Amino acid sequence: MMPRFSVIVACYNAAETLPETLASLQAQTETNWEAICVDDGSTDASLKILRSAAEADPRIRVITQQNEGPSRARNTGAVLARADWIAFLDADDLWVPEKLAQVTEAADAAPETSAIFGKVAFFDPDTGKTTAFSNVTPGVVGLDQLLGENPVCTLSNLCVRRLAFLELGGLREDMRYSEDLEFLIRFAADGKMLTAMAELHTRYRASSGGLSANLLLMHEGWRQAIRSAGPSLSAQRRARAEALHLRYLARRALRLGAPPGSAVHLALTGFSLSPLTFLGGGYRGPATFIFCLISPFMPACLRRALFC
Repeated sequence: MMPRFSVIVACYNAAETLPETLASLQAQTETNWEAICVDDGSTDASLKILRSAAEADPRIRVITQQNEGPSRARNTGAVLARADWIAFLDADDLWVPEKLAQVTEAADAAPETSAIFGKVAFFDPDTGKTTAFSNVTPGVVGLDQLLGENPVCTLSNLCVRRLAFLELGGLREDMRYSEDLEFLIRFAADGKMLTAMAELHTRYRASSGGLSANLLLMHEGWRQAIRSAGPSLSAQRRARAEALHLRYLARRALRLGAPPGSAVHLALTGFSLSPLTFLGGGYRGPATFIFCLISPFMPACLRRALFC
């Protein structure tokens, strides 16, 4: 029997988190899946863990490659996939048990859709406690939503039809940040349907290590990604989208305990691009702006608590 899902697990030096990630996959109530685990040249025990899992579970295959980056690993997995649907699972993320079953139900109900995602819970890796949830509005997701506060959040939250993924050439292998967003922008610009579900699907390990530098790289990656939207994206529309993206990064900085100066810089930059857009969205915009400005005077624990 052909699997319903091909789950692509890209792995690099993830021995500490990989067993829990694989356990969350094996706990799926939808059992008709194959896992293609691509080890990207790990130097720790990751490959040993993968091979041990494959020996115990015939649904798991292990592929090895030299260290060529996560996009190459995911693209390799997509080429080898046998199922109609691809699901990505990073080696430090977790799935709730009902994720694949709920995607199956949604795909059967809407055969015209080419990709599906749900809600993400961000959790503290030290305590296991959820610190925040992604903001998801169920239904079809358009380009403007992706350009602003990308509701998909992480590739571990995305299931996509294999043919649609391959038709678009997969992920750009020259990008290390926002390569998932760049793909989704091409996906939407090509007219393919992306559907959001209200249910919680993914638990994301919210580590603050290297966060300050990563936020800047995420912003640069976003700028690179939106070029895929093409010439139809006006300067005004781009400014509004960038303001929303910077608001998202500012909230992320507050939530994950980045140096407060990072949040201030992101908020002021976003506000200068489009004040009304940055402050829009009910209480979300004004609250983000005010707390970013006063964050240097607040204890780190209070900043995180206010944005959990």
